[in-house]
Amino acid sequence: MRLGGSFLLLLAAFFWGTTFVAQSVGMEDIGPYTYGAARYVVAVPVILLIWLLFRGRREAAKAAGSYRAGWKSGLGAGAIMLAATTLQQVGMQYTTVGKAAFITCLYLVFVPLVTLLIQKRGELLTWGGAFLALAGLYFLCVSGEGGFSLAAGDSLMLVSSFFWTMHILYIDRFAALIDAIELSAAQLFVCACGSLVLTFFLEEPQAAGILGAWAPILYAGVMSSGVAFTLQIVGQQYTDAALAAVIMSLEAVIGALAGVLLLGERMDAAELFGCALMLSGMLFAQLAALRKGRRADIS
Repeated sequence: MRLGGSFLLLLAAFFWGTTFVAQSVGMEDIGPYTYGAARYVVAVPVILLIWLLFRGRREAAKAAGSYRAGWKSGLGAGAIMLAATTLQQVGMQYTTVGKAAFITCLYLVFVPLVTLLIQKRGELLTWGGAFLALAGLYFLCVSGEGGFSLAAGDSLMLVSSFFWTMHILYIDRFAALIDAIELSAAQLFVCACGSLVLTFFLEEPQAAGILGAWAPILYAGVMSSGVAFTLQIVGQQYTDAALAAVIMSLEAVIGALAGVLLLGERMDAAELFGCALMLSGMLFAQLAALRKGRRADIS
């Protein structure tokens, strides 16, 4: 089942990576807030259907006395996720799919780095991973004249990655204690409501534009928010957490490849080198987490 779990996580990474293309294409006729709202309005009934499908496991947990509702904790997760996805969606207007995917996935470095700083214990691989990721970000954002230029879209993606880091740490704090699907349903509901408020305050949504973007909206809402989340839950039941993070980091590579194959995006040599450094940094950071977990098991 370990191999099967890894495959499910790889499939989830595929859906998340290709969703960057859906986010970019979906904003051709509508604004970022409208797209986000439509995406989450679609996602909510999908996750509620998944919640119903898992009712047997929930009833068994109730009978065993191990059930803990996840609705309240999901409200906090939803607030953080709303900030992360909104910044990401707005930033997609000003950068490429490949850059967006790699910069977003910096959370794979930030999570172990924040954990390291909180625990105040040094880990060479973690610091090495952070250095490689930072160097990669530099090369990814080098302008054609050879200078460093962090564009508006790249900056928003970077801030979004910090919020994803907060989201992962928040989920890590509560997910093992409560019903994870209820947590997901609550956070998607918060994102849907928050995105709708932003849409009607900052944009003028048109039904024709939303209908014109139905395919990317449906793909992101169903496959990314619904199916991929379920694959992650099932996959992580049979896979070590650090290994799971490494597999899911392929989201960045898949996103970049999807941008090239589906949108015709291109990266120059410096940007490709930056992507390679960032991916190396992500893997180094997660290797540090894996080593730390093994030492804890031995002790």
